[in-house]
Amino acid sequence: MMVGVLLAGGASTRMGSPKALAKTGRESFIARGVRNLWCACDTVIVVLGADAKLIRKRTEAEFVRLVETGCFDQELHAAHRHKAQKLEVRFVVNKDWRKGMISSARVGLRAALRYDPAGSFVLPVDHPSVRPGTVLDLATVMAQAVRAAHDPKRPRARRAGFSYALVPRHRGRRGHPIVLTGALARAIAKDARAADLSDAVRRNARLVGYLDVHDAGVTRNVNRPGD
Repeated sequence: MMVGVLLAGGASTRMGSPKALAKTGRESFIARGVRNLWCACDTVIVVLGADAKLIRKRTEAEFVRLVETGCFDQELHAAHRHKAQKLEVRFVVNKDWRKGMISSARVGLRAALRYDPAGSFVLPVDHPSVRPGTVLDLATVMAQAVRAAHDPKRPRARRAGFSYALVPRHRGRRGHPIVLTGALARAIAKDARAADLSDAVRRNARLVGYLDVHDAGVTRNVNRPGD
């Protein structure tokens, strides 16, 4: 199974209001991020920080409305494809959110690792334009990589040591979401010295792969109104 980590812990100072609650079309950035990750993930961990209570309250109300209007058909169809028994979202709070996105990534990955996933997606909430198809493509390629590293005689040992990151790339620019194997997710969750997520990947990955995608959303982060 795959688990998603949606990073929504920042103060959104440039946006002027909680970025997670900003709208793309009729839904919030946070709802769009969860729905996109559900295309490949059974569970999505949402990491909150600044304005955590407000964001959670409004997000839960939004999801109630979406359920009542039957908006999850696409996600349920995707769930059947990756054999999910159910789709869920869990909220965790990063009390050290002022230390930056890497601190939220560590909190989210620690929560994700409790599910012993084959891979963990990490997506900042300010990337609402990522296409669901891109998430599916990343999950497919990561699953292929995990299978290729599988040793039938020592399955758990090989999986535990396979420290690999898969990064989407559009026109030569790296983007999000990135996908981490369990070994790499564990290493990043423990790495207190990394300056940011990119640094954590460089410090801990034994192998980094790139998937070229026709999706400009992987490199488009929204920091200000009108971006």
